[in-house]
Amino acid sequence: MKLRSIELALPDPAGAAAWMVDVWGLYPAEVRGSVHYLRGTGTMPYLVAFEQSDAEFVRSTTFTCSDAELAAIKARVADKGWAARPVTSTDPGDGAGLLVELPEGTILRFLAGSSEVDPIDGFSKASKRVSPVKLTHVVFNSTDAELLGHAVEDVLDFRVSDRTKGMVFVRCNDSHHSTAFARAGFASLNHVAFEMDDLDAVMRGIGWMRDNGFTPAWGPGRHGPGDNVYAYYIAPFGPVIEYSTAVEKVPADYRTGEPDDWTWPDNRIDQWGVSDKDFARLRIAEERFRCRRDWDPQPL
Repeated sequence: MKLRSIELALPDPAGAAAWMVDVWGLYPAEVRGSVHYLRGTGTMPYLVAFEQSDAEFVRSTTFTCSDAELAAIKARVADKGWAARPVTSTDPGDGAGLLVELPEGTILRFLAGSSEVDPIDGFSKASKRVSPVKLTHVVFNSTDAELLGHAVEDVLDFRVSDRTKGMVFVRCNDSHHSTAFARAGFASLNHVAFEMDDLDAVMRGIGWMRDNGFTPAWGPGRHGPGDNVYAYYIAPFGPVIEYSTAVEKVPADYRTGEPDDWTWPDNRIDQWGVSDKDFARLRIAEERFRCRRDWDPQPL
């Protein structure tokens, strides 16, 4: 199974798309009606979709899977009685599957038969620009992260990789986490992380963002769980987005870490201990995009 994309609704999709292309480094994929699709340099047909709406919300986060994986998820979701409905994708890449609402309202979409595209070349170093490759993870805030961690293990066959005082990290393949649930006290989108080619690309991205008047809300740094390098920003249109690279690959028998395994010395919040975190602004941004179900559940 792979994390493919996130679908967001917001008042100015064209403006959001323009900033993500001109500054962040994505590429236009398609425009279908009022929906703007943006891709990275990798093989996913798009990473982000921006749809016209009077309100800001997360429509879905999309995973691609095999027919067998989809059938197993469908059976367990039906047995659990979660809100869900069959869907046929009209987005680039096509595919068919189902929408699933988790216990706190987070909405995931699982598609089988979705196609990929040829990779493209990114920007040259001489341009000072960088290009994300794909999504590496989408993290959600939660009122009960333990509940959601157990729920996605039992029903979606995901696996909890690590637990910290702040998050429950969850994987759907050998990448340490494709999603996570933050212990926030409310349910919403926490952030969207974009995979970069390497550490140099993350650092050059920080430089390019600074050239455009943006400094990190947190970073650069290196996390404990997942071991990935990061730099977080607050996009002008609202959500928290991240340049990231080198998320740890873990074996199937990876030992699930507990909060006591992930503690830092005083005045440190990551392995490197070189950056500050703008807790106040990040908190505001992390509360903006809630998941919204604008569809009725249907029998599976």
